Amino acid sequence: MVQTQAYGSWPSPLDAALAAAHDGMPEYVGFVGDEAWWTEPRPAEGGRRALVRRRPDGAEESVLPAPWNVRSRVIEYGGRPWAGADRPEGPLLVFVDFADQRLYAYEPAVPERAPRPLTPLGGVGGGLRWADPQLHLDRGEAWCVLEEFTGQGPSDVRRVIAAVPLDGSAAEDRGAVRELSDAAHRFVTGARLSPDGRRAAWIAWDHPRMPWDGTDLLLADVADDGTFGPARSVAGGTAESVCQVEWAADDALLFSSDRGGWWNLYRMEIAVGPAPGTGTPARPALLSTTRGLCPREEEFGGPLWKIGLSWFKPLAAGLIAVVHGVGATSLGILDAATGEVVDVAGPWTAWSSSLAVHGTRVVGVAASPRTGHEVVELDTSTGRTRVIGAAHTDPVDPAYYPEPQIRTFEGPDGRDVHAHIYPPHSPTHAAPDDELPPYVVWAHGGPTSHAPLVLDLEIAYFTSRGIGVAEVNYGGSTGYGRAYRNRLREQWGVVDVEDCAAVALALADEGTADRARLAIRGGSAGGWTSAASLTSTDVYACGTIIYPILDLTGWAEGETHDFESQYLETLIGPLAEVPARYAERSPAEHADRLTAPFLLLQGLDDVICPPVQCERFLARMEREGRHVPHAYLTFEGEGHGFRRADTMVRALEAELSLYAQVFGLHPTGVPALELTK
Repeated sequence: MVQTQAYGSWPSPLDAALAAAHDGMPEYVGFVGDEAWWTEPRPAEGGRRALVRRRPDGAEESVLPAPWNVRSRVIEYGGRPWAGADRPEGPLLVFVDFADQRLYAYEPAVPERAPRPLTPLGGVGGGLRWADPQLHLDRGEAWCVLEEFTGQGPSDVRRVIAAVPLDGSAAEDRGAVRELSDAAHRFVTGARLSPDGRRAAWIAWDHPRMPWDGTDLLLADVADDGTFGPARSVAGGTAESVCQVEWAADDALLFSSDRGGWWNLYRMEIAVGPAPGTGTPARPALLSTTRGLCPREEEFGGPLWKIGLSWFKPLAAGLIAVVHGVGATSLGILDAATGEVVDVAGPWTAWSSSLAVHGTRVVGVAASPRTGHEVVELDTSTGRTRVIGAAHTDPVDPAYYPEPQIRTFEGPDGRDVHAHIYPPHSPTHAAPDDELPPYVVWAHGGPTSHAPLVLDLEIAYFTSRGIGVAEVNYGGSTGYGRAYRNRLREQWGVVDVEDCAAVALALADEGTADRARLAIRGGSAGGWTSAASLTSTDVYACGTIIYPILDLTGWAEGETHDFESQYLETLIGPLAEVPARYAERSPAEHADRLTAPFLLLQGLDDVICPPVQCERFLARMEREGRHVPHAYLTFEGEGHGFRRADTMVRALEAELSLYAQVFGLHPTGVPALELTK
C-alpha cells in the first residue's frame, strides 16, 4: 500500500553507504591474450584503482593486491595506465602506480615476484609521470607519454613520447629512456605504430588550445633502430579537433575529427612522392587522400580529457567498432566501404570512451538508466552481447530507481537546452496531491563534458526520498556537435548559468517543481556554475558547491595545473585583454550578493581546484559581513573528485541535510549538518 508523506521525507533503503560503494566505473579495457582486463574503482580501499582480469572460467580476479593503485597522473586527469602482452611463459603487465607514478613490470604467472620498477623517481616538482603505454616486445620497449617536471611550478613541465626499456635499465638511470618525439608540442598522446612498422602517428596540441578546440595529427617515419624522423602534420589545426587515431590493417590512418562540425570518422590513404623541387635533399612529399566514412550529425568521438581514450577500434575486413550517437549512446559496427553502421542490441544507453578488440570480440563499458557501468562484450561473428565484468547487481529493489525523462527546454534567445529529468519516485510513498516537489539542478563538470543517461545511485539517493533531480547538458556540453560546444566560448558563467536557470524555472512554471524549493549543485566546473548561479540569480533557495573554481584571476595566474592553465582564454577571453571580465564573473568577487545557504565541499590535496579558492571566497564573505548559513567541509587525502567511501558518505549526507533544513524536509537517519551563520 502506498503511503502519503511529504516530499523529501520518504524512507528509502538506498543510504549514502550504498551509493558510495557503487560510485565510479570500470575504465581502460584491454585484452591480454584471450583475456579481457580493465581497471575498477575500490572506494572501500582508500579509493584505489584495481586492475581486474576475467579468467577463462568467467571468474574475475584482481591482478595486483592492495595497495597497488593502477592510475596515472599525467595532465592530472591521467590516462591509460596499463598495457599487457601474452607470452609463452605467461603474461607481462606494465602499469603505472599512483603512489610514485613510476612505471612497473609484473608477471602475474609468477606472483611471488613483486612488480619491478622500470623508470626512476623524479626529483623535481611533480617528478616523472607516464601514461598510455604501448608494448613492443620485439624492441624490448614500452612506448609511453612521458610528463617531466622541470621546476616547482605547475607549468614547469615538458611532455614527449618516450621508449622505456623493459629490462629495467632505466629504473635508476633517466638517460636510458629514449625520447622519440622532440617536445615541439606541449601536449601529446601515445604513438601508434603502423602494422608494417614504418610509421608512427599521434595527436598533439599547444596552449591556449584545449584538445576539443584544435589538435594536430602527426605522422613520422620510424627507422630500423626505432628512432622517429621529423613529424609532419597531416590533419587537424587550430580549429579542428582530432581526438583519436588508429591504423587499419592495410596501413591506412583512421581518425576521428570534427572538421565537419561533428566528430566523425575519416580514412587517410598515405603514399610518399618525390621530393618537391629539383636538387633538394630528400624529404619526400607526403601524398594522401582522405574520405569520410560515415558523415552524420552525431559524434564518433569526444573530448580528450585523458590520454589514451578510444571511441573506435578497427576490426578485420574493413570493419570498425564505434561508439557513437548524441552523447555516445550506442555501440555499432561500421563498414568502412559502405558507411553502414549496425548497432548492437541491448539495454545500454551510454558507452564510455574505452574500447578494445581481439579477433571478432569487442569489449567496452556501458550503462543504462537501470544498470550501472558494466564491462560488455560483443562477438561480431554471432552478434551476441553479454556482460563479462563488473556486472550490475541491484543493491536495493530497482523499484526505487528513478525513471528519467529526456527533454529539451527553451533557453534565452530560443536556444535548445538539453536535460535529463529525474522526478521523485518511490514504490511505497507518494506526496499529498497539493504539494509540489523540491528539485536540485545538477551542473556537470568540465565544462566541456556531458551528463550521460545512466543509473546514478547518488541521484536515486535523492529521488527515492522525494527530491527531484534535473541534469542539465547546458551550452558548451559535448555530444551535440561543435556549434553547441562553442556556445560557451567567452560565455562561461553566462550561458551555463542561464541554461540551468531556464530548466529550473521551466519545471516550476509547468507545475513539475516547487518554485520556492529549487537548489543547484555541481563539482569542479559544475561547482563554478553553482556558485555563479547563487551570486548572480535569485532562482535557487540553496546550493552545493563541490571542489569549485571561484576566483578566475587567481586560477588563470597559477592556481591550477598546466593542462587547464589557459582554458579560460577561450571560456572567458584573453586575460590580458579582458581582465575586468574575470573579476566581473568570479563568485569570489561577489560574496556580498549571497543570500542563499550553501554547502562547500573540498579535497585538501586538490591541485586542479585548490582549497585556496574556497578560503578566499569565505574570507570575502566574512569581510563583507555576509551572515549566510553555510558549511565548509574539507577532506584530507582527497584530490579533484572524491574516491574514498567515507568521504562520499559524509558529503552525500551533508548535502541532504542542507536541503532538509532549507526546504523544511524530514528525512530519517541523516546526521544534521551544522550550518554557520
